[in-house]
Amino acid sequence: MPYKITPRIAAELISHEAIVREAYLDSVDVWTWSVGVTSASGHTVWPRYLDNPQTLRRCFEVYEWAIRTNYLPAVETAFAGHALTEAQLGSALSFHYNTGAIDRAVWVRRWKAGDVAGARRAIMYWRRPPEIRPRRRKERALFFDGVWSGTGTGTEYQVRKPSYRPDWSSAATVEIGDVLQDLFG
Repeated sequence: MPYKITPRIAAELISHEAIVREAYLDSVDVWTWSVGVTSASGHTVWPRYLDNPQTLRRCFEVYEWAIRTNYLPAVETAFAGHALTEAQLGSALSFHYNTGAIDRAVWVRRWKAGDVAGARRAIMYWRRPPEIRPRRRKERALFFDGVWSGTGTGTEYQVRKPSYRPDWSSAATVEIGDVLQDLFG
C-alpha cells in the first residue's frame, strides 16, 4: 500500500527537530539545512543555502521530498504486509529519520508478530543518548496509542556566523500548520 506524508505527519516529525532556513554545520561538521536535510539526501545543501535563507515553504518542500525519497521506502518495506494507520506511519517515520534503523528494530519485528506489549517495551531500547528519551516516548505513544504530540508549531534557529553553527539561544516558535496544509493537504 503506498503511503503519503500528510500535513499531520510532517508536523509531528518537525516538532522533534530544529528548523534552520540556511546552511549550517551540524555537530559533526556536516552542512545541514531546513529540518536536518544534508547533501547525502540527494539534495545539494552546500553551497546552495550558505548565507541564503529560504522560506518555510521551500524548506518543507525539500524536507518532505527527502523523507518520501529516503525514509518512506524503508518504512514501507519494514512493515510490508501490515497496514499502518496515519499515526503509526508518522511514528515509524520519526523513528527511522532519527535512527536510520527501522529495518533492524526489534520493536518492529515484535509488532508484526503480534507481540504488541513486547513491541511497546522494545521501542524504548533505542534510548541513547538520554536526551532522546522524550522523543522515543512520544513515538511510542503515537504508534501504540494514536496520541499525537505535534502542535502545528516548530522551533526555528538562526545561524551564528562566522562559525555557521546554530545559535541555540535564538530559538523561536513558528507556526507551521498552514504551510504544511498548503503543501500537502
